[in-house]
Amino acid sequence: GPTSRATTTVFGTVGPVSRRDAIILRSAAVWTVFIWVTRIRNILGDETRATSFKVVHVVLALVSVAFAAAIWRVAARSRPVKGRRNARDRVDTSS
Repeated sequence: GPTSRATTTVFGTVGPVSRRDAIILRSAAVWTVFIWVTRIRNILGDETRATSFKVVHVVLALVSVAFAAAIWRVAARSRPVKGRRNARDRVDTSS
């Protein structure tokens, strides 16, 4: 309906994410970025590692951070649209 925030993607129609699920998704995204930033900083500073090892892990980090950004975007669907209320917030005025 006009108050839904459904998004149509190549995978189908996706509705808004609950606040709890958004927190879980954002936590996973932040954790992923934290782990990979720390790991890459350690790998690049390690002179005993081969260049090929470093390149492979930088590519893995970039892919993982891209997934984290996508996860964050999915979690952003939980934000309410200004001026609209979702089905849980509607007040039954029929009584």
